[in-house]
Amino acid sequence: MNVLTIGSGGREHAIGHSIAQSQTKHTQYFAPGNAGTAMLGTNAAIDIKDFSAIIQLCLSANIHMLIIGPEEPLVNGLYDAIKEHQATKHIHVIGPSAQAAQLEGSKSFAKSFMHKYNVPTAAYQEYSKHNFEAGIEYIKQHALPIVLKADGLAGGKGVIICNTHIEAIAEFEMMIKFSKFGEAGNKVVVEQFLQGMECSLFAITDGTSYKLLPIAKDYKRIGVGDTGLNTGGMGAISPVPAITDALYQKIVTTIVEPTIHGIHQEGMVYTGFVFIGLTIVGNEPYVIEYNCRLGDPETEVVLPRLHNDLVDVFAQLTTGNLNQVTIQVDPRCAATIVAASGGYPNYYNSGYIIKGLNTYNTQVSTVYISGAIQDNDKVVSNSGRVLAVTSYGTTIAQAVANSTATLSTVHFEDMYYRTDIGYEFIN
Repeated sequence: MNVLTIGSGGREHAIGHSIAQSQTKHTQYFAPGNAGTAMLGTNAAIDIKDFSAIIQLCLSANIHMLIIGPEEPLVNGLYDAIKEHQATKHIHVIGPSAQAAQLEGSKSFAKSFMHKYNVPTAAYQEYSKHNFEAGIEYIKQHALPIVLKADGLAGGKGVIICNTHIEAIAEFEMMIKFSKFGEAGNKVVVEQFLQGMECSLFAITDGTSYKLLPIAKDYKRIGVGDTGLNTGGMGAISPVPAITDALYQKIVTTIVEPTIHGIHQEGMVYTGFVFIGLTIVGNEPYVIEYNCRLGDPETEVVLPRLHNDLVDVFAQLTTGNLNQVTIQVDPRCAATIVAASGGYPNYYNSGYIIKGLNTYNTQVSTVYISGAIQDNDKVVSNSGRVLAVTSYGTTIAQAVANSTATLSTVHFEDMYYRTDIGYEFIN
C-alpha cells in the first residue's frame, strides 16, 4: 500500500516509524516531511495548505491511504477536497471532515457541543466586538485566574491564563480590538480556570464506534517543575499512574461515550482521531479541549505502546470494521523527552549538526525527529523543538532515565531538555 502522511514534525515521524514496523511492506511518502521521515520514505516539498498539489501527489504516487497530521489542513477541509475529487475519492483518509474538525477549529463550537451533549467542562461565556462591553463587565466579576481562549486556530498560542482582572481585560481588548491572534481572536471564550492534573486521551472513531489508545500526560512548560513559558510540549509519559481503573471508567462513561454519541447525532463525517484534553479536579474529569488529530509529543509516547499494525487499524476504520479491532497495548511504561534549541520558545538558533543518531541503543529508545532537515550527509536542526526521545521502562522512572541516557549520546550544540519529565510519579 502507498501511504502519504501530511506534516513535518515528530508526530509524523512517529506515525511513519510505526507504519514501518508493519509486517506488510508499505511505500511511504511525506509532505513535506523532515530528516527523520526521509529515512522511512520519500519527502515531497509541498505546502500543506496547497490542496491541489497534495491531490496531484496522490495521483502521481498512486496513494491508497492519506494520513493528515496537523490541524490546519483538517479545519480547512483537506478530507473534503480529497473525497470530492473524482480521481481521489477512493483514498482512505485518516482525519475528519471540515465540519467535524470544528471541534478543534472553533472553541465556541466545541463548548456548545459539550454543553449540548452533557460533557463536563469548565463554565464559560463567549464574546466578540458586538458584545465587547458585556465581556469587560463579565471579566470584572469573574473569579481568578481567568482563562481567555481565541475561538479559532492560533498556532497553539491562543490560550491565556490571567491572574489579575487588569491583565485579563487588557488581553481581552488586545484579542478583540487589536487582533492579537488575527481572525482567530474575533471571538473569545472566557472560561473558568480548573485547577487539577491534565492528561490526554485519544479515541479513534468512524463517527459511530470507537477504540481508545493508551492515556498520556504531556508537559508544556519550558522549565523544570512546570515553570516558565508554555511550549508545544517538552515531554510526555504513558500510562498516567494517577488514573485509576475507576477514574478511567468514569472518563469513558461521562466524556468519551457522550462525545462519540454527539459526533454521531450531529451527522459528522469522522474517520480519525479525537484528542480529549482532560483536567482531573479531585476525582472528577473535565474536558478542556478537543483536537481532531494526534497531539505532539503525545504521539511519540502513545504509538510506541501500540502493538497493532497501524495501517491495518486505519484500513478497518475507513471500511466500517473498527469494531473488529482489538487494541493491543504494551504493558511497559514509556517516557518521551523533547530536546529543544536553547532559547526556545523565544529566540533560538538553528543549523546545528545532530550527532549520535546512529549510535544509541535502538532496543531501549527511539529518536524521533521533530525539527531537522537533511543537509547532504548531515542532519541539522531547523526548529525550536528538534528531537523527541522515547524509551520504555518497567516504571516511569526507568523510562525517563533511559531517555535521559540516550540524550547523552544523541546531541547537538546548545541543546536543552527538561530533566524532570514525569516528576510527580517518580519521587
